[in-house]
Amino acid sequence: MLLAELVACADAVAATSARTGKIESLAELLHRTDGREAGVVAGLVAGDPRQGRVGVGWATVATLQADTAHEPTLTVGDLDAMLGDVADAAGDGSVQRRLDILQGFLTRATASEADFVRRLLVGELRQGASEGVVVEAVARAAGVAASAVRRALMLVGDLGETAGIALTQGAPGLEAARFEVFRPIRPMLASTADDTASAVAELGRCSVEWKLDGIRIQVHRRGDEVRIWTRNLNDVTDRLSEVADVVRSLPVKAAALDGEVLGLADDLGPAAFQDTMGRVGTRPSSESSPTGGSSPTGHEAVRVSPMFFDVLHLDGRDLLDEPLEVRLGCLAGAADRHRVPGVVTEDPDEAEQVFAAAVEAGHEGAMVKAADATYAAGRRGKAWRKVKPVHRFDLVVLAVEPGSGRRRGWLSNIHLGARDPDGGFVMVGKTFKGMTDGMLQWQTRRFDELATDRKAHVVELLPEQVVEIAVDGVQRSSRYPGGVALRFARVVRYRSDKSAAEADTIAAVRGLLSGSAGSIGSRP
Repeated sequence: MLLAELVACADAVAATSARTGKIESLAELLHRTDGREAGVVAGLVAGDPRQGRVGVGWATVATLQADTAHEPTLTVGDLDAMLGDVADAAGDGSVQRRLDILQGFLTRATASEADFVRRLLVGELRQGASEGVVVEAVARAAGVAASAVRRALMLVGDLGETAGIALTQGAPGLEAARFEVFRPIRPMLASTADDTASAVAELGRCSVEWKLDGIRIQVHRRGDEVRIWTRNLNDVTDRLSEVADVVRSLPVKAAALDGEVLGLADDLGPAAFQDTMGRVGTRPSSESSPTGGSSPTGHEAVRVSPMFFDVLHLDGRDLLDEPLEVRLGCLAGAADRHRVPGVVTEDPDEAEQVFAAAVEAGHEGAMVKAADATYAAGRRGKAWRKVKPVHRFDLVVLAVEPGSGRRRGWLSNIHLGARDPDGGFVMVGKTFKGMTDGMLQWQTRRFDELATDRKAHVVELLPEQVVEIAVDGVQRSSRYPGGVALRFARVVRYRSDKSAAEADTIAAVRGLLSGSAGSIGSRP
């Protein structure tokens, strides 16, 4: 398939606001692919190439200057191969090699193709082809149920690979997808509830558990081999040797566990989140502590311990389709000493006691989970609810203003955006509150990296950095395009473990207008 065909489809998808129209255009494109191209095309139109991030950012893209071709000759395979070559460039001279590879490719591309590639490299396609839209397009192109594609994607964990299976093997291939130890799946996510009592009243028999102030992890073991992934499926095994040792000590032969890694302070209470984050960060420039690594203990000094709340596989038995209460029974036999505290109950008062105990211990609140729920990987449904004592949103920093007075020389006042499910972000407020000196130093360095345009009073940013914001509420506002503004917003912490695609939606922010938290929250 010519790259020009994919680019034309991407432009058509961006030009229509109707979800059905996007699905139809993408399905028609995918239907024209052969078996080898299907997965590559699906990943590219979703802005998620199979190579992932290839070490190229705005600074590199800005240096690329090339005379473009008049006629399209490049194929989708050419783009895929080029991205592979860029991703493989490493060691001395790798920066220049990446530049040379990109420069050579762009000289062969038309202007529209070159623009697509630049935006793809920096995560700026913004065409509204979300994963959910692409999943439905794959299903339509393959003539299979969207639920079958979603199920296979849950188990395979890769959109391109799933699309390839659907378009070459159809329903039988999708049905044959199975959970595999050492192939991580996306974590099940939670929506929110105002309080534990109302969540229990709605869900009935529930597991009510502490919501720990840690980092979500998924741990797989077979024999003595252990591997550990974050919620974004980044492999952090080499950073969490203590966790691996704990899992090797469990009385099991093979297991896949879902839980949190918790940093421990000197008093054995929860360590500061940024110090725990420093132990699992994968990119020093963006996933290190918001204090710039200036924690008095240092990241490597922070002791960590795993606490598990679910089990996906145990000694040859897949458990994803078993009710939560069954999975908890299996977890008790496998990792009882390392289970998140909680109870299975239908009593709202008992649930409130669990919530109060968690908050008193310094954690975020409680999770309320339907006892009969199966594990819906990668989905944010109603079966899991999170309850926190304050309203918090995970938003994206869209721009920042230089500080004045004591903050002169730092980038200070941040512009906050909520995610629009149809593409882009909607500004909902600004804040400079809650920032420590260490945080100001860190964000100044971070936002210099993300800057796309600098004006006298505002630095516009690539919308990548997620920040957790606490608010007292929201109010209607004609000042912002979303019609809503945050009240008394303050920074809690930067969330470099989350992508912008996981930020809270504008609908969630508007949900507070009616007193409902909607789907607000940070980590599930």
